[in-house]
Amino acid sequence: MAINLTKSNFDSTVGSDTPVLVDFWAAWCGPCRMLTPTMEELKDEYDGKAVIAKVNVDEEPELVQRYGVMSIPTVFLMKNGQIVDSSIGVRPKSYYTKVLDSAL
Repeated sequence: MAINLTKSNFDSTVGSDTPVLVDFWAAWCGPCRMLTPTMEELKDEYDGKAVIAKVNVDEEPELVQRYGVMSIPTVFLMKNGQIVDSSIGVRPKSYYTKVLDSAL
């Protein structure tokens, strides 16, 4: 399962030079549920090379506000604590692999 990010572990997780794909999601969000299998596949495929993580927007409103997330799913690629790519909505797996590969 992807790493669950909270306000207590967010900065330490995204602050490294390892790419971190962060999925802002909610259990009630249909498109978010559609994206979950893709994120799980990416977690397995990029094990040791990148981190795949999720932020539950209902449980972490401070992170939602901090990053201005207005729609979900919103996915950020972060490296060294900075957003280097972002997307809103469900994209094909190939999109996320391209984004991750460009950050490696």
